[in-house]
Amino acid sequence: MKKIALDIVGLSYSQTQSGAYALLLNEAKGKRRLPIIIGGFEAQAIAIEMENMKPSRPLTHDLFKNFAETFEINLKEVIIYNLVEGIFYAKLICARDNNEVEIDARTSDAIALAVRFNCPVYTYEFILNSAGIVMDDELAKEGGTAKETTTTKVEKSVEKQEDDFHKKTPDELKDLLQKALDREDYERASRIRDEINARKKS
Repeated sequence: MKKIALDIVGLSYSQTQSGAYALLLNEAKGKRRLPIIIGGFEAQAIAIEMENMKPSRPLTHDLFKNFAETFEINLKEVIIYNLVEGIFYAKLICARDNNEVEIDARTSDAIALAVRFNCPVYTYEFILNSAGIVMDDELAKEGGTAKETTTTKVEKSVEKQEDDFHKKTPDELKDLLQKALDREDYERASRIRDEINARKKS
């Protein structure tokens, strides 16, 4: 499957979720952007490195980089390889000597490491087709009339994800909650929990 290179555009504060941020990734040779909702801690870890800020003590991702470099392990690339029920799946492609190893990772952690190792980030066409947002100038070419900022589009995509919870059965919500907790996606877990609690009260 052909990999598509992504550039890290930046972070946008989410107006619909307290403490959450939208990580914006841009198709390197295209017009699409991929918004990924992440937590505040991960957003801070990415922002600190992008702004070339040096904390007084190593953050978790800095520690990982120092550990890897000490043992001559290089992070070659990050691949966002799947999207299931609103959750992005990523993997780290690591190399040492002539050996390559794939390591599963949360997408937010993978990007935080990518900016530290200065390595490329890739995804696949089916993910961009499913979750990508077309830039304004491309919409204009296609005859679009109303222009929206990228942040507005991201917020609408977040609202769409939240609306999907209303269509789930109680058992499906419990399953989604467990999956979110297993992947330490606490922002998503809290939204699912709120939906479950709201149904109990009604």
